[in-house]
Amino acid sequence: MHPLLSPLTRAVGQLDDRAFLGVLARCLAWSAACFVALHLAAGWAVQRVLHLHGALGWAAGLLASIGASLLSGWLFLPLAAAIGLMYIDRIAGAVERRYYPMLPPARAAPLAAQLWDGLSLGGRVLALNLLALPLVLIQPGIGLALAWAIAAYAIGRGLFVAVAMRRMPRRAAALVYRNARGTILGYGGIMAFAAYLPLLNLLIPVLGTAAMVHVLDLALTQTRQKACP
Repeated sequence: MHPLLSPLTRAVGQLDDRAFLGVLARCLAWSAACFVALHLAAGWAVQRVLHLHGALGWAAGLLASIGASLLSGWLFLPLAAAIGLMYIDRIAGAVERRYYPMLPPARAAPLAAQLWDGLSLGGRVLALNLLALPLVLIQPGIGLALAWAIAAYAIGRGLFVAVAMRRMPRRAAALVYRNARGTILGYGGIMAFAAYLPLLNLLIPVLGTAAMVHVLDLALTQTRQKACP
């Protein structure tokens, strides 16, 4: 099996794990809550801010609802990555118990380093998405390809480094990422593509986190092999 697919198949094979199912239920709840909040905000803006009523208000509400749905789809990938980070320790712990029971207890990087890494990555991804949005509207083909590339980076780099920082300092995690960037971003690309598929996209926070635990093990194994030929 190709090494890029092994982490994914292992992650899918563990979907029956109670820890996975619990996080999946929470992910569904968070996604639904954000979707409803965007639609309520759009309706409130039409009625309370624009003061539109009657047929004009109905038409404006319909357009606002469509816009909220499109915005939900556009923001889904950053939201999925954020949700995955919220439950990363629970998913990673379940994967390690099943596949890597020999590992010692995790000694995470300082919380401040983890928060800073998450915030800095989130800021970069948000800025890239805002820059790509006009291109999506003007040149949809190029814009969607760019959006996919940004999502691949967000999911791949974000989840991998977060998983790695459960067991090493931020600088060491960043070094492992640089050494295995191709594999990590390749997997991020697969997840970014899957995120455009209905229903399957809801699994991204769980599957992405689980798979990155396996990718980390693969990257560390390759590093050790290069160090000791």
